[in-house]
Amino acid sequence: MTIKDALDIVRDYYNLDNPSEKEEFIYVEAVKYLMEETKDPQYIMELGGYYYGKKDYELALKYYEYAAEFDYEPAYEGLGYIWYYGRTGAPDYEKAFTYYSKAAQKGNVVCKYKVADMYKNGYYVEKDYDKYKEIIKSLYMAAKRMKNVFDPIPEIYTRLAKIWAYEGKKEEAIELYIEARDILAMRIRFNPFFGNLSIMKWLINDLYKLISFEEDDMEYFDLYYVLKKPTKVRFKYNSKNYEVESVIEDGKCEVRFQEKWYRSIDDFIIKACIDQEKLCVIADSLYMFEIIKD
Repeated sequence: MTIKDALDIVRDYYNLDNPSEKEEFIYVEAVKYLMEETKDPQYIMELGGYYYGKKDYELALKYYEYAAEFDYEPAYEGLGYIWYYGRTGAPDYEKAFTYYSKAAQKGNVVCKYKVADMYKNGYYVEKDYDKYKEIIKSLYMAAKRMKNVFDPIPEIYTRLAKIWAYEGKKEEAIELYIEARDILAMRIRFNPFFGNLSIMKWLINDLYKLISFEEDDMEYFDLYYVLKKPTKVRFKYNSKNYEVESVIEDGKCEVRFQEKWYRSIDDFIIKACIDQEKLCVIADSLYMFEIIKD
């Protein structure tokens, strides 16, 4: 393998909607090769990010710590997430605050709003909601200038929307939620990472606290809201009808799609496929959603 071969493998991998185990193995080997040959922390961090997405947090921590040895800003962000959420055990808010602050001081916008979250929640630092609002509002203009779907626009907009909703600025909050939803849906097409889907779930549920659900305007990610109670929904893809059904048993919601059962709405949203294509990736090609009336 050459560096060019490895770079081609990595590029091709990111064009796959639902890579096979073999394709994932080849991708990992290519990233490891680039990491070892170049010693570039970008590839060390990429490997850590891959394992984080697979929820293999011990390996993610290993590579994030290695990348941090190069004073690599994204590594501090990754380590902040590891310790904030206790991915390898119990949360360590002191470590999380330290790493988030290091990256924030280098201009990392994600870590700036994560520091704000820690002031909001009183994690390691004294709870200070005014400081939280100050930081989030200060990030709004920066977010408006961002153009890439992988920029933290939805993360900032959803936080600010909640602030504005609390302050009585309902219309401004709704506008931000809708814009964040559209950007996030585009991001998920390229990266159906569970973290992106979690943000979408919270966003949808918060949005429908401010507006009425309109069945005629239903979209795929509205299923986060619709399927919370026993419901059957029909939709089309490539002119073919499909049905999804949610049921509540013993207080737990399970979802059936194409004769397969999913243990939760989250499980369905992230895993359900049509012909090996994830629904969350092809969401913009699904249409004519309707609730089936008994």
